[in-house]
Amino acid sequence: MTRYPCEEEVLGTIRPTPEERAYIRAIGGRLIEAVERSGMAKAMMVGSVARDTFVRGDRDLDVFMLFDPALSREELQEQGLSLAHRIAEEFGATWREKYAEHPYVNATINSLDIDLVPCYAVESATEIKSAVDRTPFHTRYILAHIDGYADDVLLAKQFAKAGGVYGSDHMTEGFSGYLCEVLTIYYGGFHALLHAAADWRPGETIDIEGHGTKRFEDPLVVIDPVDPERNVSAALSVSRMFEFAELARGYLAEPSAAFFRRSPPPPLTGEVFARLLAARGTHLFSLTFATPGYTPDTVVPQLRKSAESVRDLLERSEFPVSRIDVCMGPERCILLFELMAETVPAMRRHIGPPLSARENAEKFLAKYVSEEVFAGPYVEDGRYVVEVARPFTRALDLLRSKALFEVALGKHVRRSMKQGWTVKAGAECWDEEFAAFLSEFLERSSPLARIKRTTGK
Repeated sequence: MTRYPCEEEVLGTIRPTPEERAYIRAIGGRLIEAVERSGMAKAMMVGSVARDTFVRGDRDLDVFMLFDPALSREELQEQGLSLAHRIAEEFGATWREKYAEHPYVNATINSLDIDLVPCYAVESATEIKSAVDRTPFHTRYILAHIDGYADDVLLAKQFAKAGGVYGSDHMTEGFSGYLCEVLTIYYGGFHALLHAAADWRPGETIDIEGHGTKRFEDPLVVIDPVDPERNVSAALSVSRMFEFAELARGYLAEPSAAFFRRSPPPPLTGEVFARLLAARGTHLFSLTFATPGYTPDTVVPQLRKSAESVRDLLERSEFPVSRIDVCMGPERCILLFELMAETVPAMRRHIGPPLSARENAEKFLAKYVSEEVFAGPYVEDGRYVVEVARPFTRALDLLRSKALFEVALGKHVRRSMKQGWTVKAGAECWDEEFAAFLSEFLERSSPLARIKRTTGK
């Protein structure tokens, strides 16, 4: 296929070198041999290294250890970890246990970041007993269908990475490597993918094998070629989907190597942050607490749920919210709220039932005639209305109160906040630990807008 000159330039920098390929594959081969020498499991390399679709410099290698499906989950975990520990130690590696659906071992071997993952050697992806059992089938499928698209996949991955939409983790909610591969194969190359993405609509559905058996409500539906009941793009948010579409439109209009370069601006200083915040005239509040001891895939959704619940509480209390965001740090988490007003009047109107609902109306009247109110109850348009005192007239006081525990916080977030949380306002929200996050919040722009500002086009 005909490529733009900038694409050949980019491929020259991201295509793995023959030496890099040979080195990683040699390490992978030695690990597979060690696993199979144990007699406990078969082994295979999976992921982009195995599929030859990894970007130069990526030092990740995944080796899956395939155990007999007759083992119980407990036996798989016990034998899998035991074997992984033995292999890591045989290679003189530093290692640690990590946890996804079940535990695995992450090791550093000869400068490579290696995951040793136990799974079941099932016959087909429809018979999986755990989510990781599906991964070997992904590798086999891509290897069988990649044809001449390896370079196209590299371009698609680097395009998504540079645009900030690569990664299916809960913080990014973007495109996984496997999704980039499936889309490139389905559309027939990088350019064809961009032309299609430029016209995507919510609910776009792709079923490369024509075997889907389940209905999905996600913004983009890509039926897994090896599992008719799975959407490969389930983690993709509608925002990331259309940021990719925006990037595709911009690139097709003016192809440039800038679309493959990720160079985020340096974080703001505390002084600049304070000046920009003052210029906005809004009211920023941060809520921080100790990071729960769980993976980002567990914690980040709970942060988002908690922030939305607090947003609803603020809105119900008549503090209008402009934007919110969350970030999980190694030591602390932060919930960020930008409000259009930080105070409200002491009085609020409370609308009661219509007088036509006699029983409820009489209960309302009895309740409020015996309480101290500013005015009422009185009848307005056939309903009771009473003007009462607010429990909080300052957003700061509300965010520091136990009222937060009356909303739907994530389980681990609630537990962490019970140990204490800190609320800061305005320029005091600046925190070096979250400098990049806070800077991006204030200077938020779409990926294409960022590129246009950078290139001046």
